[in-house]
Amino acid sequence: MLDSRLGWYVWAALAILMCVRTASPAGGTSLGDVSEAEIRNAKPGQIIRIWPQVGGAAANAKAYRILYRSTGLNGEPIPVSGAIFIPEGKAPRGGRPIIAWAHPTTGVVNRCAPTLLPDLSGTIAGLGYMIDRGYVVAATDYPGLGEPGTHPYLIGVSEARSVLDSVRAARELPDAKAQRRFAVWGHSQGGQAAIYTGELAAKYAPELELVGVAAAAPATYLGQLFDADHTTAAGKTLTAMALLSWSKLFNIPLDSILKPGTNRAFESLARNCIESIKDLLKIEQDTNRLETNFLAQNPTKTEPWEGIMKRNSPGKAPAGAPMFIAQGTADEIVRPPITKRFANHVCLQGTRVHMIWLEGVSHSYAGYKSAYSAVEWMAERFAGRPAPSNCAK
Repeated sequence: MLDSRLGWYVWAALAILMCVRTASPAGGTSLGDVSEAEIRNAKPGQIIRIWPQVGGAAANAKAYRILYRSTGLNGEPIPVSGAIFIPEGKAPRGGRPIIAWAHPTTGVVNRCAPTLLPDLSGTIAGLGYMIDRGYVVAATDYPGLGEPGTHPYLIGVSEARSVLDSVRAARELPDAKAQRRFAVWGHSQGGQAAIYTGELAAKYAPELELVGVAAAAPATYLGQLFDADHTTAAGKTLTAMALLSWSKLFNIPLDSILKPGTNRAFESLARNCIESIKDLLKIEQDTNRLETNFLAQNPTKTEPWEGIMKRNSPGKAPAGAPMFIAQGTADEIVRPPITKRFANHVCLQGTRVHMIWLEGVSHSYAGYKSAYSAVEWMAERFAGRPAPSNCAK
């Protein structure tokens, strides 16, 4: 059954994308025969390769894994992988709206890409609701996940560009029949990505029309979040991932920030993927091998780490669209008061913000528990109805 379905996807991809060269997915994370010139000559959002998405999608959708061109931190062309989900059936007159999904933290090394999972569709909060409503769903891996390179973890501009270019890529697929209108929906790291997408959309992708930004337990004020979390098990994992990513990305030595003798355990922890129960158990074991605090200094009060966190805390630019924010009251990773503080800040900027509280919900489940409400809210934006707001007067 699986073989026949994958075969159908391959032939469908060949039939509708004669202009896009395909490559075997057997290469996994390798760029294979993609040349630097091919990437350099592609326009942002242009699809370079297409494969069947392993694990496929729901019975009423088609799924493709794609390699597309985006823009790096220094303005250079880069390859990014992702997935596109297309509802079955005839598209409505005017085409299908797009929802860009921005995933939560999965890790900072190549193998942690969501599109390499056997069941990608099960990790996308609200995918069934989105497909049922007839939306095309674009799900980026972000740079450095799924393809070579360093993943710019929690670097807002990088996330936003890859999200926006995934929307452009979705519009290239002939059977997607995708509109220029889109919304963005993300959880945790993806919540930060969604917010930055709103801030960058008009300048980076002016041909697109953003109707709304939806975020569950978003990473906002990074310094405050890291300061609150870096001694907890989950906080140590996320801190290690961030420090490893930033040290490679900005060529910063780790020796000044780590306690002597913790380097090996730190590297092991930072290179984990958070994609399954097995991964979580391994992370717990690795965390237990570290001291309660493996840092020689607090990065939230030490340069250049402090500056990186400040520069990648959203809210300095206009939101770009109405905003939906969901926050669990039992979240011990993204603390509720920090999310509330950010929501108040965006309200003061004049953005219409609809915030919902998820009673007793932890960080891991915030996206899933709020997905129905988020999709309903985005549907209202696509319908052109006025955005609600519960900003404090």
